[in-house]
Amino acid sequence: MKPLAPPCSRCKSAESVYYRPYSGERLCGQCFNETLMDRVKRTVNRFRMFEHDSRIAVGLSGGKDSLTLLRLLHEIEGGWPSSELIAVCVDEGVIGYRDEALRIAERGCRQLGVEMKTVSFRELFGETIDEIAARDRELGACSYCGVLRRRALNTAAVSVGADRLATGHNLDDMAQTVLLNVLRGDATRLEGFDPGGRELSGYVRRVKPLCEVPERETTLFAYLNGLEFQSVRCPYAEEAMRSDVRRFLNQMETKRPGTKFIVYHMGLNLASSDSIEASGVCPICGSATPGGVCRVCELTGRAEI
Repeated sequence: MKPLAPPCSRCKSAESVYYRPYSGERLCGQCFNETLMDRVKRTVNRFRMFEHDSRIAVGLSGGKDSLTLLRLLHEIEGGWPSSELIAVCVDEGVIGYRDEALRIAERGCRQLGVEMKTVSFRELFGETIDEIAARDRELGACSYCGVLRRRALNTAAVSVGADRLATGHNLDDMAQTVLLNVLRGDATRLEGFDPGGRELSGYVRRVKPLCEVPERETTLFAYLNGLEFQSVRCPYAEEAMRSDVRRFLNQMETKRPGTKFIVYHMGLNLASSDSIEASGVCPICGSATPGGVCRVCELTGRAEI
C-alpha cells in the first residue's frame, strides 16, 4: 500500500499535498487555497491597491501567474459589487507562442464572464517583437519587449477606462527585479519598487497583488483549480539576464528557504517613500517621462526621425 501523506498542519484531518519549506507547513489542497487567498487579500489591503468601486484592468498573458491572478481577483472583487474586472492582453507578435497564449486567455475569460481587450505591438509600434529580434540590435529582445509591453498594457488599461492595472508579478519576479538592479549597479531604480503602485500623470496605477506569492505556489494553485495555462516559455527568454538571476535565486532558495522573501523585503526597504513624479513630456509621443525622449521612442527609433 502507498503510505499516507502527513496530515495538513492547518486542518489536521486531510492529507497534505504541499510542503512550504519557508514556513514548515504541510497543507491539503483546500487549506492551501485558503491560505493563498488570505495572503493576497492581506497584500491588497496593506498596500491599499483598490477602491471599493475600482475598474481593474488585469494584465493577462495566458500564463499561470496572470490566470491565477484573474481567478483570485474575480473571487475577491465579487464581494464588492461596485468594482469591475476587465482583462487586457498584449500581442507582441511572437509567432507560434503568443497566438496560443491569447486563445488560452480568451477561454479563461469566457469561463469567468470577464471582458477581454487585446492590443498589439503591430498596431501601437508598427512592428512585432519577431521583427525587432530579426534586425541588428545592441540589446536583447526582452529589453525591447519589457519596455514596449509596459506601454502597451497601460494603453490598453487607459482605453477601457481602468483606474488600476493589476499584473501577475509574483514573489520570484519581485526578488529578481531587486537583484537585477543591484547587479547592474542601478539600485536607484528601486525608488519605484512599490507593489501598491504610484500615481503618475498619464499612467494607470499599476499594482501587483501576487507580489508575496512564490511562483511555485501560483503554479500549484493553477493545477489544483484546473486552470488551463500556457506552460512553455517565450523563445526569447534565455537572452535575458533575468534568466541567470532566476536560476541563482532558485538555487539559493533550495539551500536557504526564505531567500526570495529576504531579497524582496530588501527592495521594499530601499524604495523611497516619496512619490515619483514625471518631470516632463516626451516631445515625440507626448507620454509622461522623467525627462527628454521616453524609452519607448528611443527603442523604436522614433527619436532618430
